[in-house]
Amino acid sequence: MRRGLHFKVVLIMLVLIVALMLVVSAFLIRGVTRFYLQQFYLQMQSAFSKTEFVQELRAAADPEGVGSMAEILNAYSGALGIEENTRAFYILTGDTGRLLYASDGSDSLPLTPNIITALTGAEGYASSMAADYMDVALPIRGEGGSYVVCVRDNRQTAAALTGDMLTVILEALVIGLVISVLLSFLLAKTMVRPIQSLTRAARNMASGDFSQQIEVTAADEIGILTRTFNEMGSRLHDTLLDIESERNKLATVFLHMTDGIVAFSGDGEVIQVNPAAERLLDVDFSGVTRHFGEIFGDIASLEQARAMKNDEVIEGEKEIGSRSLDIFLAPFYGEGVQGGILAVIHDVTAQRRSDEQRREFVANVSHELRTPITNVRSYAETLVDAGQDMPPETVESFLGVILSESDRMTKIVQDLLALSKFDAGEVDFRLEPFDACQSVRKVYEAMRLDVAKHGLALNLSLPAAPAWVLGDRDRIEQVIINIATNAVRYTAKGGSVEMSVAPAEGEVLIAVSDTGIGIPKEDIPRIFDRFYRVDKARSRAMGGTGLGLSIAFEIVRRHNGRMEIESEVGKGTTMTVHLPCLDPEERSHEAV
Repeated sequence: MRRGLHFKVVLIMLVLIVALMLVVSAFLIRGVTRFYLQQFYLQMQSAFSKTEFVQELRAAADPEGVGSMAEILNAYSGALGIEENTRAFYILTGDTGRLLYASDGSDSLPLTPNIITALTGAEGYASSMAADYMDVALPIRGEGGSYVVCVRDNRQTAAALTGDMLTVILEALVIGLVISVLLSFLLAKTMVRPIQSLTRAARNMASGDFSQQIEVTAADEIGILTRTFNEMGSRLHDTLLDIESERNKLATVFLHMTDGIVAFSGDGEVIQVNPAAERLLDVDFSGVTRHFGEIFGDIASLEQARAMKNDEVIEGEKEIGSRSLDIFLAPFYGEGVQGGILAVIHDVTAQRRSDEQRREFVANVSHELRTPITNVRSYAETLVDAGQDMPPETVESFLGVILSESDRMTKIVQDLLALSKFDAGEVDFRLEPFDACQSVRKVYEAMRLDVAKHGLALNLSLPAAPAWVLGDRDRIEQVIINIATNAVRYTAKGGSVEMSVAPAEGEVLIAVSDTGIGIPKEDIPRIFDRFYRVDKARSRAMGGTGLGLSIAFEIVRRHNGRMEIESEVGKGTTMTVHLPCLDPEERSHEAV
């Protein structure tokens, strides 16, 4: 339950009353206890200070004198304050403290600190506020024996008086609590109610209702506070109307812009940002104070940005992940002075990527076609210029070169058309279940003789069970042939190439490993790019177009697979094709 000011006032007064009564009770009880202790020990000292009384006890202290000592103590019971059920005397042996006589008929008595002191020969008058008894113990030594006389009080009288006092204190506490409650209601009427009115008005203002005015009924501090609150509400209402109008304008512009907008204050802190800016900059502005230097410090410092004039703009570029951004910084003004800095963000990623790909593609195609076209033209011009003077053997050789270069250009054009069809989604795949082991063995048998001519060893490793996949068998075999051809092409004589199939969890792994020249680590991420070659001169000399792995990558990707490369320069390369496997139930379903 919510605890208001009224409740707190009542609670404070109740706690104050209770605390005061507890303190008073503690002092009274402590005083009563100390008084009884003092009276007890004064009475005992007065009684045992009588020479005649002590001499009679010593005279009776013989081995058979316990009864005589008891009669003497009973005779002085008035001086000792011996009463029934409250105070008694005891006679103990002076060596071991064994109880010999008890006026209250007790058959045992615990050895208290005072009794132990008396056993050592000294008088025991020690007192304790915490103990539930009071006692004194004196050693009595006669000619015939040694005894200890102990007087003990159980404090029943003090306890009874303390109980009566507690009853009185509790009655006073109840009356005090009733009075405090009545006073708290009176206090609430004069002080708490105006504060509650201010609280309700503040809550209404927080919810947007500024029409309520609080009536001023007092001329004290609360009245001054009420008048000030009314004036503040009117001014706040006008200010919020202006702010709301400006905010709506900015929100409408910001929310419908595709470009990012970030507004900074004169101190460089972000004061406004639209969703496009958060997305482009990949920065979370919610709940976090961002600064100009943190976001655009690499383009310009805050001092440089604040020094701009009204018609000046600072341009810059940023790379955020894979995005390319153009940044424009300009000042904005308010009331004749610079209010802050406005940053406009344009996303030019697609434009630059398109320009780069277009330039790279044109350069690659031009470079790949320039060499065969130059060769064809050169040999053709030589044949034309020589005419009948050129030997038939040379003519035949030149024509062979022209035909070879024409085939190379045809291969490049065909690969480009194939990739173009992949990009346009015009390639159809004939999907069917097939055993990847059979396809790899087929490629192995087709390449074995050619690999042997290059002086290489071709090895095959297949599992005992079939490895079924769902795909276009011819396309997958095209991928394997392309990978194996590259392995043979870049492996020196005396090396080896191994083809293998291995089942994995939910996949079939087709791997081709070689002991060739390997691929540098920095080139591996781009190995599937179009026209990309690690060793360009050697690739062209061996007849590669630079498009084979790009085509293989597209085929595998459209089979929901992936390709991985592990390579080390000078030690060889392993290229692995991961294809989803087909379990027996799926294979039966596909067959039906």
